[in-house]
Amino acid sequence: MKLNVNGEERQLDAPAEMPLLWALRDLLGLRGTRYACGQGLCGSCTVHLDGKPVRSCLTTLEQATGAEVTTIEGLGGEAGDHPLQQAWREHGVPQCGYCQAGQLMSAAALLRDTPSPSDEEIDSALAGNLCRCGTYARIRAAVHAAAEQGGDA
Repeated sequence: MKLNVNGEERQLDAPAEMPLLWALRDLLGLRGTRYACGQGLCGSCTVHLDGKPVRSCLTTLEQATGAEVTTIEGLGGEAGDHPLQQAWREHGVPQCGYCQAGQLMSAAALLRDTPSPSDEEIDSALAGNLCRCGTYARIRAAVHAAAEQGGDA
């Protein structure tokens, strides 16, 4: 199967029904995308498929074939300096950090579509991304800060 991941065409020897999450982590070594619930409920495995946030634990390789897959490793390019990633650091968002890749991917899709979101729009866009540490107020502040810096870069 051919997969375009972070702008690079990749050839995978894997079954079509394999979850994208396992292909990314186990076959391509992109371990920033996290496994947590395995049922699409927590958002830790969120990646972009043609720019839209999807749960990679529920998305098959067949569904991802022909689409552009972007993972947390590809969000800010090689430097990892997407405005959201910078804002995350500046606002001390992560505690355990486990959910942060999924949070960042959902927030990036929001800022691409809504460059200056309200608190309600942020809360709605990230509602499916759970954080056990409860850093939601800092996440919201970081999204606002990134938006002010042109966060859809």
